[in-house]
Amino acid sequence: MATGEGFGLLTDGDESVRALAAGLLSRVSRGQRFLLGIAGPPAAGKSTLAARLVEALDASGDELAAVAPMDGFHLTSATLAAAGASHRKGEPDTFDVAGFVSRLKALREAPLGSRVPWPTFDRMLDEPVPDGAVFTTQRIAVVEGNYLLLDRPGWREVRGLLDTVWYLDAVDAVLEPRLRQRHLEGGKSAAETESKIRHSDLLNARLVAGTRARADLHLRERRGSYLIEEFR
Repeated sequence: MATGEGFGLLTDGDESVRALAAGLLSRVSRGQRFLLGIAGPPAAGKSTLAARLVEALDASGDELAAVAPMDGFHLTSATLAAAGASHRKGEPDTFDVAGFVSRLKALREAPLGSRVPWPTFDRMLDEPVPDGAVFTTQRIAVVEGNYLLLDRPGWREVRGLLDTVWYLDAVDAVLEPRLRQRHLEGGKSAAETESKIRHSDLLNARLVAGTRARADLHLRERRGSYLIEEFR
């Protein structure tokens, strides 16, 4: 069992999320916004963890936190189609990384109370939604996405803008059915779905796995609970 700064082995559903939230809150000052990153492979459950964490942080009635999804910086389908890159959607170069870095800097630097818009992503439309969320007084931004720890030009700036990063891991046997359901519900055919999983999603997962060592905390979800595998 790894422990540190209030964290430990978390085994009890919502209680595990509350424990993570409490440990996080103990590190947050009132004077500036704290940026937590949640990285991991596609379909590991990052957005679910982020939403549950925000719910736990806001349970007191105060709006302490909000989610800032990296997926809001997907290039539009029209842009990708024009570049002949629709089949590669979700790979690192199909994001507006410069825009992502710029907006992260705004989250860090803007005084609490000032308005910082943030794009979100509509999975049903498979399109980004400009300014789908707005940060004002929230002291915690939960930034979730695949490539937060990627050490490539443009992307490598991201890690330095985050106060801490958690890595949510999952094996292929967990990822594949989730990816399959996601693509089928999004309107892809069975053949398109299998091709996307084999030739894009799982390759992206391998790339993301190579960034795991740069995270501060390693988590794995089991039946709705979160287990800490390593704390640095």
